[in-house]
Amino acid sequence: MMIALNKPLTPDLVKLTSYLAQVNESGWYTNFGPLHEQLTKRLEAYLGVENLLLVSNGTLAIQVACKALNINSAITTPFSFVATTSSLLWQGIDTAFSDIDVSNYNLCPKKLDEALSQDESYDAIVATHVYGNPCDVKGITDIANKYNKKVIYDAAHAFGVKVDGQSVLNFGDASTLSFHATKLFHTVEGGAIIFKNKTNFEIAKQLINFGIQSDGALGSPGINAKLNEYQCAIGLTLLDDIEPVMKRRTLLFNLYVEELKAYVEMPKWHELATKNGAYMPIFIKDEKLQEKIIEALASENIQSRRYFTPSLDIAYNKQKSFGCESSHCISGGVLCLPLHAYITPSDVLKVTDVIKKIIQS
Repeated sequence: MMIALNKPLTPDLVKLTSYLAQVNESGWYTNFGPLHEQLTKRLEAYLGVENLLLVSNGTLAIQVACKALNINSAITTPFSFVATTSSLLWQGIDTAFSDIDVSNYNLCPKKLDEALSQDESYDAIVATHVYGNPCDVKGITDIANKYNKKVIYDAAHAFGVKVDGQSVLNFGDASTLSFHATKLFHTVEGGAIIFKNKTNFEIAKQLINFGIQSDGALGSPGINAKLNEYQCAIGLTLLDDIEPVMKRRTLLFNLYVEELKAYVEMPKWHELATKNGAYMPIFIKDEKLQEKIIEALASENIQSRRYFTPSLDIAYNKQKSFGCESSHCISGGVLCLPLHAYITPSDVLKVTDVIKKIIQS
């Protein structure tokens, strides 16, 4: 039997049908319906945030956040899922890359400071909490204040994570979430934006509904990025049981770390942050050893993935780069192992045993 890299949470059909029945009875299928409002309020309460706006996917979440904050140029990380960069380029945002911290794989405040000291023309910093591991939010805040820049965090992996007792989503001018099926919490497709300021939230709410204002008049041109009621029903169903899911994934993550810490490198976790078990990355610097591990895992029907590669400054090499050597190194050696709510501790031990044998051979 295959140990899958990821497996989406399956909604309880009895609960889901109950929510879907409410939609059918009301006849309100989209456009900020009752389940949309219910999911918004429940997520704000669960995550400890305000000004949460549900949207149709995590990519549009970044684009709408940029539009609401009037961002035309940004400096970002080269080590992230492609959407972090492509969402900026898609809407014509002048985008440049600054390097990551080799210890945690997140945008490096020191390198960011050096980049902005060379060129202060960018409107914003767009950083990713890679694998759910929070950025140095204090360091990035200090730099943003120093150069008067807005900050957007791509928090697609960071659902439920806290830093020093508060939600990681409360840092920056906006944070974005993805509710894609592969994420810890999902609505099949979907996402959210959490804004620091209510004014930006209200602007964004108009933007995702074609720019239509509360009085029905047309404002600035917008787009259709709303989350419909059926997707909200899935979100509400899964949110009912998300706490045990997070606890289980975190337990499995910690088991991986305990079993592999003497054999492979792993990103250093933010010392004041909680974990959510979103991903299990390891780093194998030797390319031949990495290939042996991937082949050995595959021979045992265990999936793995080199996630993320290539470094995005290489994929989008026409964009300005302030030097991304650390990202090139990490993207060449990183490997994600199976981690989801349906694997068992025995599965984890099977994966780690394969890796140990290859390294020891």
